[in-house]
Amino acid sequence: MSTDVTGTSNGDDSREAPRDEVPVAPAAVTAVDPRLLVREKGLAGYWSESVRRLRSGELGSLPVVVGLVVIALVFQLRDAAFLGAENLSNLFVTAAGTGLIAVGVVFVLILGEIDLSVGSVSGLAAAVLAVLNVQHGVPEWLALIAALATGAVIGTLHGFFFARIGVPAFVVTLAGLLGWNGLMLQVLGANGTINLDDIGLVASLTNHYFEDISAAYGLATLGVAAYLLFSFRDARRREAAGVPARPPVEIVLRTAVLAVPAYAVAWLFNQYKGLPLAVVIFLGVVVALDLVLRRTRYGRTVHALGGSVEAARRAGIDVAAVRISVFALSGTMAALGGLFLASQINAANQSSGSGSLLMNAIAAAVIGGTSLFGGRGKTWSALLGVLVIQSIASGMALLGIAAAVQYMITGAVLLAAVVIDSVSRRTQKTAGRA
Repeated sequence: MSTDVTGTSNGDDSREAPRDEVPVAPAAVTAVDPRLLVREKGLAGYWSESVRRLRSGELGSLPVVVGLVVIALVFQLRDAAFLGAENLSNLFVTAAGTGLIAVGVVFVLILGEIDLSVGSVSGLAAAVLAVLNVQHGVPEWLALIAALATGAVIGTLHGFFFARIGVPAFVVTLAGLLGWNGLMLQVLGANGTINLDDIGLVASLTNHYFEDISAAYGLATLGVAAYLLFSFRDARRREAAGVPARPPVEIVLRTAVLAVPAYAVAWLFNQYKGLPLAVVIFLGVVVALDLVLRRTRYGRTVHALGGSVEAARRAGIDVAAVRISVFALSGTMAALGGLFLASQINAANQSSGSGSLLMNAIAAAVIGGTSLFGGRGKTWSALLGVLVIQSIASGMALLGIAAAVQYMITGAVLLAAVVIDSVSRRTQKTAGRA
């Protein structure tokens, strides 16, 4: 007589549990990712989450922000003019040219590559504009477009040799550093210096100021309001998707923290000449390309390539096309930065794009938080990094310290940034976050 294991026993209607199901002990607790508890804990949850992220090596922009505060305090204590309206206004304007070049470098570094030609490309772009406009009578706006196109074409050429031919980016751009500098000298000719129009379009890039006080305060208000609106929109979208989102209290607090320096800088600008056009353009480029990096498919592919080229290729990304486009962007930004640097001296000469420009542009991107190992970086890194470098230069100029000391200190800051990046990556790997 057979036994029916699925039947009833002694009149009981209950069935045996399937053999592939393991009963859960009453005291068992399901492991939950702490990041998913943030919404339940509110603002306190975000504080614990921030502490957890710092312990796991996710430092973000904290080191560079702390560095800027320390630099400002040190130089202000040594010379009260450091945080004065005139000095800060000149600091921002002077930083714009190098900062724009650094924005392009950020994209290349995210790929895990390097572009050593940006200094020479910036000088060549300035030379092209000066020769076309001054010596050949080409309208300045058209000569400006030609200069930017020169940078884009050069960047595309670098990207082609790197992505299609397989020449290492270091070698390609090192050759560009030498070759484009030589072409710049050839374009400038025997004279070596070409002065630009004092009241022309390029001259106004760093010499024009919006004197109406509403311009600076209006820009600050626009920035703060945009941050507030985007933060609330992102929070709603994350809540709708069922993922952790910032509570309204935190968003308001973050906005208030942002508003303090924004309005303080606006006030300082109005104490001198007003809002500089260079600052408006620089911030506009940083914001626009930040949106490209964080909000577009193209930006995600750039980060994907920096994380793992093979994984990106398997995901269907055209690796060569993205690489070429990134170097084209880097060349374009180098040309734009070169025009700003030419605007500062109102001329293109044989020293354009030379000196410490290349190192400062790369250092700005790295000091601001862009990883040399690829896969991580923001356009805001260029802004923060160039402010650190320019603050050091400005403070030492006020104190009359030799340029040699400035180079040593900037080098030490760069080394510290790379060390922090390396330690951060190692900590994240240990915590399983990299």
